[in-house]
Amino acid sequence: MVVLLAAFLDWLLREPPARLHPVVGIGRLLAALERLWRDDARAGAAAWAVGAAAVTGLAATLGCWILTLETPWRQMTAALLLWPAFSLRMLLEEVAAVESALARGLDEARTRLARLVSRDTGNLDAAGVRMAALETLSENLSDSVVAPLFYFVLFGLPGVWLYRYANTADAVWGYRSPRYRRWGWLAARADDALNWIPARLTALLLSPGRPAALRREAGRTPSPNAGWPMGALALALGVRLEKRGAYVLNPSGRDPGPADLRRALVRVRRAAVAVYVLAALLSWGRWGL
Repeated sequence: MVVLLAAFLDWLLREPPARLHPVVGIGRLLAALERLWRDDARAGAAAWAVGAAAVTGLAATLGCWILTLETPWRQMTAALLLWPAFSLRMLLEEVAAVESALARGLDEARTRLARLVSRDTGNLDAAGVRMAALETLSENLSDSVVAPLFYFVLFGLPGVWLYRYANTADAVWGYRSPRYRRWGWLAARADDALNWIPARLTALLLSPGRPAALRREAGRTPSPNAGWPMGALALALGVRLEKRGAYVLNPSGRDPGPADLRRALVRVRRAAVAVYVLAALLSWGRWGL
């Protein structure tokens, strides 16, 4: 029930206001921790651990407090705390907006895409814009839906918010950024470890029954996880996905067109609904909820 209530809140309200969003609060915590230590690998690991303990401890405390509430209020309060940890509606709307922008002009689509991806979008053609949109759609299905609910099923609110902390810390401190080469090594490794299973589950949801092909496509990317959902979506749609100078997924596929983005949105929405239902069933009656 808690998962379904949280999914309803996501569909109805999209995201909490930034001033109230826990992920924004995690970002402020990371900034504060960074100011407390000098820039070296051990300090970065210590800062990550302190932040993880703080976020997980707060989530566990709130979880214990929820258990003192009457059943209807307990479930609604738990749903309110779970809701900001995942995001489907915003993901679907933002990716759909890229295709709508392409219909109006390439420059507008590049600008819109830049809100979703970290790569330089200024020299992408229409196919390149769609490729990047499909890649972020599939990867964020894993990071923003499957993984949070996976850890909620396993460990309740402390688990889901530890994951969200680790994912945010990787985005801010990950060692792939030159500035955080030493400081962010644990942040990057922790995120890789926590996403290992969810990335593969996401791939199976997007392209079931093709484990050998999924493994082949996933191996084309430098990331241990991102290639799984991206490769799965490329195979499911029959399209090629390329990041110049980094990888090409499903190289024999065609360039994606407008219909492919629409098909991808439908496939991702169906996969997310399946995850909602499965997570609701597996978590039903657990954690006193």
